[in-house]
Amino acid sequence: MAEIQKKPVKIVETVLRDAHQSLLATRMSTEQMLPIIDKMDKVGYYAVECWGGATFDASLRFLKEDPWDRLRKLRAGFKNTKLQMLFRGQNILGYNHYADDVVEYFVQKSVANGIDIIRIFDCLNDIRNLQTAVKAANKEKAHVQIALSYTLGDAYTLDYWKNIAKEIEEMGADSLCIKDMAGLLTPYAAAELVGALKESTTLPIDLHTHYTSGVASMTYLKAVEAGCDIIDTAMSPLALGTSQPATEVMVETFRGTPYDTGLNQEQLAEIADYFAPIREQALKSGLLNPKVLGVNIQTLRYQVPGGMLSNLVSQLKEAGKEDKYREVLEEIPRVRKDFGEPPLVTPSSQIVGTQAVMNVIAGERYKLVPKESKKIMMGEFGQTVKPFNPEVQKKIIGDATPITCRPADLIPPQLPQFEKECAQWKQQDEDVLSYALFPAVAKEFFQYREAQQTKVDPAAADKASKAYPV
Repeated sequence: MAEIQKKPVKIVETVLRDAHQSLLATRMSTEQMLPIIDKMDKVGYYAVECWGGATFDASLRFLKEDPWDRLRKLRAGFKNTKLQMLFRGQNILGYNHYADDVVEYFVQKSVANGIDIIRIFDCLNDIRNLQTAVKAANKEKAHVQIALSYTLGDAYTLDYWKNIAKEIEEMGADSLCIKDMAGLLTPYAAAELVGALKESTTLPIDLHTHYTSGVASMTYLKAVEAGCDIIDTAMSPLALGTSQPATEVMVETFRGTPYDTGLNQEQLAEIADYFAPIREQALKSGLLNPKVLGVNIQTLRYQVPGGMLSNLVSQLKEAGKEDKYREVLEEIPRVRKDFGEPPLVTPSSQIVGTQAVMNVIAGERYKLVPKESKKIMMGEFGQTVKPFNPEVQKKIIGDATPITCRPADLIPPQLPQFEKECAQWKQQDEDVLSYALFPAVAKEFFQYREAQQTKVDPAAADKASKAYPV
């Protein structure tokens, strides 16, 4: 077992990204963030996670905001603090694989607009899907943090995690993150995992978990005692439930110990006071559902993330088959095994969950198969840790030949085409990237932006220009 490191633990604050993504459907606006930045900047966080994940899509789609503009404003305000983003490897911030030229350009623009640390992960832990993003981030001199999607199963032994950590170090990562998106990591398992990783890599280790199953704060405590260097926490008004453990609680836990964070509770209290009304407002409007604030121990029983459970319930409700809930929960591990035992994180969690629902509703396994299940069986998302069940694969894709290479090797450059399609709306280089990821949503946003800029009816503007030629 690695020797316990006696040193202050570093804190990544998630209130501006994962906390509101987990609790408020990513609806916190830039305007809500800006007034508190100056105080947050003085705290001494290791980093503030504030971009990437679902923030990009939600900004354009629901808030009618330019995500690039948000990043620039946050960068202007955080003068002393590193800014961190979450990046889905070859998926970038979308749901499909993109060509290498798009991935490289996105990384370049993220760093140019203010990102210091890029946390890169792949839903299958197929590290081939990380290569392009890692190289691009190294080239831009950003800090590269590679995240491993933590999960349970026969394939995920300590040796598996140790070996993949070595590969990650060789790839050019600056740090390693254990990304426990479903809150599956229990306290003593965390100590064992961190200890094992410390034996196989010299990279700093960051632990990211969610409070869904109720054990996350204890998990952080044991992980830090075992040598974990960094933990992700959220300011208390937007902590717990499906979010992270509370920043102030973890700071107090380590106070006066060799792991003391050195952060000031009075400063943190002022920040908590700022976010408290945002929480109250969200509870009042129904944006924050009290259900997501509770403990869901079923997460540990079925190894299913909280968001996936609520998704299953709504799918069954729509089909009028709510009585089949237990059957679906029991079917999920079987489908997951057939599908090569992937970690259950976007998009693999949705694919496995939907397939389990269809198997139960149809009364026959794999009679109904969504296109995403076909894609996974064709190897379009990459390679799973274990092989697919050959009979199931045959039933789903027939005699088609699955791909075995890195999926993006089959995607020709896409940027020139996106540039062409987006030309009429483009007001900044970054617009082409917004369009590349979410064409329909971005187009709608560009039209909205144009209307806001003119502030007049386009027909009236046209009439005026003819009446008063320049």
